[in-house]
Amino acid sequence: MQGSCLCGAVRYTVEGEAGQPANCHCNQCRKQSGHTWASSYAPDDKITIEGEVRWYAASDTAKRGFCPTCGAFLFWKDHSEAWMSFSMGSIDGPSGLRLRAHIFTADKGDYYDIADNVPQRET
Repeated sequence: MQGSCLCGAVRYTVEGEAGQPANCHCNQCRKQSGHTWASSYAPDDKITIEGEVRWYAASDTAKRGFCPTCGAFLFWKDHSEAWMSFSMGSIDGPSGLRLRAHIFTADKGDYYDIADNVPQRET
């Protein structure tokens, strides 16, 4: 699986299988992405990144990676985990993955409903 930012300055490759994606409705993801953020994940050693990624320490526990040229939000990395999340919207071509959950639904915006019968988790 391959992905890239809007301008193409950052590209990444995921070797092997990626985890089934989740759609995050937390305040940070909504502010960073402009709505919700759907992401999959893979072990750190299975993701190869080409190009400069700028990292933002969004909290004491995690950081968010984006392209410094076009601003595309591409990665989310928990400091204590050996895996990294990547944006479903940045994947080049079909992913073959299916959404497994909506997370942090307690923080979702009041302007939309979740009506796709995918399991929901408030935190």
